[in-house]
Amino acid sequence: MATKRKTVVLLVRHGLTPTTGRVLPGRAPGLHLSDQGRAQSEALVERLAGVRPDALYTSPLERTRETAAPLAAASGLVATVEDGLVECDFGEWTGRELTELARLKSWRTVQQAPSTFRFPGGESFVELQARMVGTLDRLRSAHPGGTVVCFSHADPIKVALAHALGTPLDLFQRIAVDPASVSVLAHEPGRPPTVRTVNATGPLSWTS
Repeated sequence: MATKRKTVVLLVRHGLTPTTGRVLPGRAPGLHLSDQGRAQSEALVERLAGVRPDALYTSPLERTRETAAPLAAASGLVATVEDGLVECDFGEWTGRELTELARLKSWRTVQQAPSTFRFPGGESFVELQARMVGTLDRLRSAHPGGTVVCFSHADPIKVALAHALGTPLDLFQRIAVDPASVSVLAHEPGRPPTVRTVNATGPLSWTS
């Protein structure tokens, strides 16, 4: 009987942009990587030199597609746009300064009880997690025994990691996911996922 191999999913946050850490850009179009972010995306190729991906998927936003481009070129794979990997819909908060938002009473809810919060005119964290987990389940099921690299955003990756860890959604803000970091999930048939690493910024050849 053939041995059932694990399916590995790498979750890559996009590289730095000119607004990282200052603005909540959400799904607004036109935000590209900064010079440092482009350097980070190029460095991903070397960091993942020992990984042999079977498929690449990326959020439709420019900053994720630009982060995926060097690895796509190096691997010879097409980075397929996957809407399910897109950033959270921040609704009326899209484009606002983080220092401004931090003064709102509802910001405390975002940080301490996100499972109860919906962005005005946008998505809830419960919906975000269900979307992200469902998307990753579908993508890994399409490549059994393979290695799948998914380029996404901080909050979508964090809620997916919280689900894999069995961590309550209200605690997902405790997970750090830095620009151009890689987090790794391993799936074996009939078992819950194993979180191999979170927020890695160094070489990941051991995931191959």
